Amino acid sequence: MSYSIDDLKTLMTRLRDPESGCPWDTRQSYKTIVPHTIEEAYEVADAIDREDYPHLEDELGDLLFQVIFYSQMGKEDNHFDFDSVVDNLVRKLVRRHPHVFPEGTLESRIDPGNRPSEADIKASWERIKAEERAAKPEASAKAESSSRLDGIARTLPAMVRAEKLQRRAASHGFDWPEVEPVFDKLHEEIDELKKAWYDASSGDGPAEAVEDELGDLLFVCVNLARFMKVNPEQALNSTNHKFEMRFRAIEEHLEHEGRDLDGESLEALDAVWQAVKGVEKTRKR
Repeated sequence: MSYSIDDLKTLMTRLRDPESGCPWDTRQSYKTIVPHTIEEAYEVADAIDREDYPHLEDELGDLLFQVIFYSQMGKEDNHFDFDSVVDNLVRKLVRRHPHVFPEGTLESRIDPGNRPSEADIKASWERIKAEERAAKPEASAKAESSSRLDGIARTLPAMVRAEKLQRRAASHGFDWPEVEPVFDKLHEEIDELKKAWYDASSGDGPAEAVEDELGDLLFVCVNLARFMKVNPEQALNSTNHKFEMRFRAIEEHLEHEGRDLDGESLEALDAVWQAVKGVEKTRKR
């Protein structure tokens, strides 16, 4: 027997039943579920990064459960339900892909000979999304404070949101003409951070300036990644993984020699670190 999406919806209804459901599930609200949703999304990303596809299937199920959970609460509050979520999603994707669904219906098909260029497709995508943002009720209700940056969630991880803000601004012409000025800006921000740090350390400047300047430096790093067509989140994740592997290798090396990491000097640890890097380079040849 194979269960279906309808069975999952039934299960969720049972879990949220105020009389016979699960006490934990019935206590939850939209806000209390958010941390779990974020955690499940990261676990999906982790399984993909590790190419652990059997585990990915399980994690995708957990992520789908989050959608079902929100949909059940929406149904209880008469806001929406799972079917309306799916209906809205299909309509939106059909609308945003006129290069696939030319007549705005799921059944319509594009003539392969009339397929637009990728540049035209991207321009159409951004135009349609802009029209959607403008059509939202809150956009007209707050017309005096509307911005071309509206719709970029404030709850996104800071690095992800920085890239989205930059891309949105760049799509309206607010961007560096080439990568060289970004390198110049990077050096400028490093100098400003150094000054803020030394001023704060000597009592000649506010400590808050250090955080402010460091934020500026990170923002420029994201800009540089965008110009180089590198995903900054993935780049940092890759470096995190590399650091972790090297640190674990140091631990194993010292343990093999009967030495304790906590009792070693920085110079000794750095020597092992360099040795680990040397082994990496040899393996890559």
